[in-house]
Amino acid sequence: MTRPRTTRLRRPLLAGATAVTALAVTAGLVAASSEPADAAAKPQLSLIAATGSLTLTSWKEDPGVYLDLGTYLTAEGTPLELKVTRKSYKDPVTVTQTVYEGGRAKARKLPAGTVKDFSGLPGFVRVTLTDKAGRKVLDRTEDFCPNNASGRVRPDAPATSKYPESCPTNPFTLGSVWGVEKGWAANTYGGSYSAPVQLAAGTYTAEVGVAKKYRDLFGIADKPATVKVTVQERSYEDESGSAGAASRSATAGGHAGHAGHGAAHAPQTAHAGHGPGHAPTPARAAAPVTSGAGPTYNAGHGPLRAAPPALPWALKKDQAARATRVGDTSGQTDGSRKAPAQRPQPQRPAGKPSVPDVPKPDLRSLPAYGIVISDGERDVPGKDYLAFSANVWNAGPAQLVVDGFRSPGKAKMDAYQYFYDAKGKQVGYTPTGTMEWDPRPGHMHWHFTDFASYRLLKADQKEAVRSGKEAFCLANTDAVDYTVKNANWHPYNTDLSTACGEENAISVREVLDVGSGDTYTQDLPGQSFDITGVPNGTYYIQVLANPEKRLKETDLNNNSALRKIVLGGKPGKRTVTVPAHELVNAN
Repeated sequence: MTRPRTTRLRRPLLAGATAVTALAVTAGLVAASSEPADAAAKPQLSLIAATGSLTLTSWKEDPGVYLDLGTYLTAEGTPLELKVTRKSYKDPVTVTQTVYEGGRAKARKLPAGTVKDFSGLPGFVRVTLTDKAGRKVLDRTEDFCPNNASGRVRPDAPATSKYPESCPTNPFTLGSVWGVEKGWAANTYGGSYSAPVQLAAGTYTAEVGVAKKYRDLFGIADKPATVKVTVQERSYEDESGSAGAASRSATAGGHAGHAGHGAAHAPQTAHAGHGPGHAPTPARAAAPVTSGAGPTYNAGHGPLRAAPPALPWALKKDQAARATRVGDTSGQTDGSRKAPAQRPQPQRPAGKPSVPDVPKPDLRSLPAYGIVISDGERDVPGKDYLAFSANVWNAGPAQLVVDGFRSPGKAKMDAYQYFYDAKGKQVGYTPTGTMEWDPRPGHMHWHFTDFASYRLLKADQKEAVRSGKEAFCLANTDAVDYTVKNANWHPYNTDLSTACGEENAISVREVLDVGSGDTYTQDLPGQSFDITGVPNGTYYIQVLANPEKRLKETDLNNNSALRKIVLGGKPGKRTVTVPAHELVNAN
């Protein structure tokens, strides 16, 4: 079964590894080369434009024109690598750059306040637009996620980028890694999170430049890229037949379909991990892959959006590429670690169960967020519900791997946790509960029971209400902390596609990878508390991982997270106030 998806996390999408030639004349690239003082230690970053002119469409049914101008940041010499972290929710987000001296990696701490969250470098580029008469019609800054839609700019660049395919925006993210691989280019366009521009049909001149503080910080030359833009007006009603529908779909993916970063942020209630969410509008409907974009990474289970185009496919003349060797070594994790297995075992494990002395997962809970009052329209009219989103993540250093096996004719599966040595070889297993089929809309897959528990606690932290939801389909929906040991920067199963099995499945494998978490959103059945008879006052939402301690972990003492709330209002019109959680002010 392919799950319906909703837009949750505002993440850019990574285009597939696109081989492009370095022939700037053929590409029409406008490059702003840079030469840092220490080229051996720092990456040589340049702003380029894939073309000197392009045509954008203004659909009458849409709010404006999306300015994907085809500008990219390229890295040469060494990759641009940034590690973004916070020690706790009491501490601000900080960023360090990985530089190389004598071939050895060193951390260069960037100035305090360089970043404000995990969504990208704020105000990285400045975009101005002038009309044919020379009048300035736009002057604004755009945020930049270095993990944004990208491709290779020369045939001998690494065939794949080791960096993650997005920048996380879960409000309780703890650590992220951003990077532009050597010989690669990352799109500077903010995507559908960049506000569209109201432009009449006509011709314009766009100028895109890197903000001075980033030019100084990274040694980027002050050479803005200039692109001639032609805006044409069209209407969906003007299109007819299947060709018209395909055109609309492709165009939708070409602008609103982009999933980059902008200054604006969606409300928390728009977050969605496991959840059906809202039906897409025509401009946000699923779209075919755009020119230059391969299979995309869509961590927020929403309509599959096409990535911003990488450099033109017409330049893909040389398929021969020298792939660099990546991998975990002693004391170093580069994010290339993969799941030891992504398919369930064909049969039940043989031999005696054992829990060997090897690395194990460490399950931790994030504080609840996306907290709202539901009037019961989705549940029982006349009832008041407190709905919320919750995430349990794996701090490692090992994956959580759980297989379910079904005896013929049985309604449930028997579940087993698997253990692996440092080389990925299975060395043990133990029974760990059951899996059950959940037929409710928004689920419709196999859930592992007793993975987590949700409880509404009174001010004295004694239990007031317990959610009936205690079964979960494990998926890597959120990049919570990619700086922990053995974090996998390219996890399997980020969008739930068939990950948790069909109703007729005989076995299922569910994996929660290191560094990733699994979000269940407030729009799903069971993701709420019935507060109809609960008095007003102060409460705590508790998210508790591994409540029965059936799963074997590195640490069982860090599984609980509390989020303070205040209930008010009257029956049928209840209210909830969600104070900031230390420095995180997200409901």
